[in-house]
Amino acid sequence: MNGIRKGLFATIVAIGFPLGQADAAGSAFDGTWNVRISSSSETCGNGATVAIGISNGQIASSSAAVTASGKVADAGSINVTLGAGIKHAVGSGRLSGTSGSGTWRGAMCSGTWTAERM
Repeated sequence: MNGIRKGLFATIVAIGFPLGQADAAGSAFDGTWNVRISSSSETCGNGATVAIGISNGQIASSSAAVTASGKVADAGSINVTLGAGIKHAVGSGRLSGTSGSGTWRGAMCSGTWTAERM
């Protein structure tokens, strides 16, 4: 069961990201992104990869099990809030062209993320 919790939390964190100001008319970062999360703590899980979608600068989850909300600013700064049940995580960072990176944190875990446009 502990492995399931680790995987679920890793998925929650990876799905969304990172809440800047986004232009509702569209974004250069719109599309599908492959996001890999990492944590320095084995108890939090490590190495989960999740696909997220960005449309008109808005972040959305591609999974029904996890909610994701957030925005990508025109300059690439990104912020997100993720949730699954009572667990929540927030992340922030920057996208540039076809890649990005940043940090995330939850109630008891934190780490880094990298993203690549698919």
